[in-house]
Amino acid sequence: MNNPIIIPELVAPAGDFEKLSAAVRFGADAVYFAATSFGMRAAAGNFAPETLADTVRYCHDRSVKAYITVNTYPRQRELAALPDLLRIIAEAAPDAVIAADIGVLAMCKRYIPDIPIHISTQANVCNAEAANMWHSLGASRVILAREMHIGDIAALRDNTHPGLGIECFAHGSMCMAVSGRCHISEYLTGRSANNGACAQPCRWEWNMHETIRGDGEVFTAQTDETGLYLFNSKDLYTIDYIDKMAAAGISALKIEGRQRTAYYAAVITNAYRLAIDGYAANPVHWRCPPELRAEVDTVSHRLYSTGFYFGETHIEEIKSSGYIRTREVVGVVGATDERGLVEITQKNRFDCGETLELLSPGRLPFPVMITELYDADGAAISGTNRPHARVWAKLDAAADEGDMLRRAIIQ
Repeated sequence: MNNPIIIPELVAPAGDFEKLSAAVRFGADAVYFAATSFGMRAAAGNFAPETLADTVRYCHDRSVKAYITVNTYPRQRELAALPDLLRIIAEAAPDAVIAADIGVLAMCKRYIPDIPIHISTQANVCNAEAANMWHSLGASRVILAREMHIGDIAALRDNTHPGLGIECFAHGSMCMAVSGRCHISEYLTGRSANNGACAQPCRWEWNMHETIRGDGEVFTAQTDETGLYLFNSKDLYTIDYIDKMAAAGISALKIEGRQRTAYYAAVITNAYRLAIDGYAANPVHWRCPPELRAEVDTVSHRLYSTGFYFGETHIEEIKSSGYIRTREVVGVVGATDERGLVEITQKNRFDCGETLELLSPGRLPFPVMITELYDADGAAISGTNRPHARVWAKLDAAADEGDMLRRAIIQ
């Protein structure tokens, strides 16, 4: 891995505008999002076509790139609606579209020839020949298959066109199927994973059905007293390995999570931003600070692994598909009034006198106390009791609009 030093672009998920604004504010170099059709996360809020231009403008006004996903594998009956969406995308002028299907790529070249094309991880690019072929067809970046070892990525980089960008997933959910191309969901539920509607049957608890004796007895597949989650993968993290990812020639690191919360987008984007900036300041001797590694544990996640990148052998979790976390968000900071009180949109209950943590861009969270608390009518209160109510608070430290307040969860 003798490539020149690369500072990877940080690409963050944006399932709706709240998540997009959090990702932008907390340090993303680029965000990726979909319209309400042809995107691989149908359950995310997504963006109405008529809002795409304003959304792209919002990103560009803040020096952040905008990538629009058109990365499903559409059936013939679905293609008729694509040209109209592509014309709207052309007017929005994003920095790139993300496509997986070769026919969709052809239509992008026909209808939006001036907009760069990135090839989705769904295309399962895992060798230089495939990457160079996509480049010859007009792609400016390939998002590699998640099943690649870091050494194979370095070899691919050494054998691809230098003008072709290499992007890899760095954090988030993993799929048990190759590059997410799975048919189990459609078979069991009629919801196609390849059209963005996966029901995630790989996360279900599975049982064995005995038929030899003819009595139809059902057994829970067991390794101990708990059931067995046969196909359940751990979540991916690479924050400890920014240097190795960059040394392999990866030009962009992507966070998965368009269906996660705005808090998730803020925390994970902020942590990877700090890690990448630390690496950029001292690439030869960089080591991930343990505080950043701990920070990615604060959000709701499954057990972590480094996936296929470094030869880890246990990247599945067969005993549970549940989530773990060490923090919960309690409020989002709004405007500050002339009294020095900040408006807080409540997410969970909190009390006057409570010490919380303030999550602010470009730094690790730090303690802050609620010293005064008032309801929307200006009456002093001892605590919040209405979910998502707006209250006013005095904090013992400065906070900016968009900062988040959170508390530790007692395990």
